[in-house]
Amino acid sequence: MSDLPELARPIIHSSVFVADTARIFGDVTIDAEASVWFGASIRAEAAPVSIGAGTNIQDNVVIHTDEGFPVSLGNDVTVGHSAIVHGAVVEDGALIGMAAVLLNGAKVERGAFVAAGCVVPPGATVPAGMLAVGSPMKIIREVRPEEDESTANGLVHYKHYAQLYKAMAESEVE
Repeated sequence: MSDLPELARPIIHSSVFVADTARIFGDVTIDAEASVWFGASIRAEAAPVSIGAGTNIQDNVVIHTDEGFPVSLGNDVTVGHSAIVHGAVVEDGALIGMAAVLLNGAKVERGAFVAAGCVVPPGATVPAGMLAVGSPMKIIREVRPEEDESTANGLVHYKHYAQLYKAMAESEVE
């Protein structure tokens, strides 16, 4: 047999929707009313992953850790389709755009936005309430009120659909 340590088991709140094609392994904690959508992969062999309440992990997102680089996603975070969050911290209310990449030690502060396709380099910080774009990232301006409002609406949308999908999945089991 192998000398590899045993993986921790995920702890997922009962209200969370996890799509049947999502994969979650290792030391992962997911809080109430979060959602993990189709094709998402969350692996936490080397350090923990923590996903806050109301956060949505959209289709094909990859979340992974390295030793010394856990992933922490705050409450009401949106992680867009096909984004990669690797060993990074994302604070409450932040938005990670589609196909964005956050690398080890990156930090996205409260309410900040990382635009679609943006690459946040290792150890870089996106300050609270600011918008980062490009590869590598560049901070260009403050997040506009209408962008905050759109993100808040998106959170409501994802919570609503997560409840519908969860109910459908549970009725299929019965």
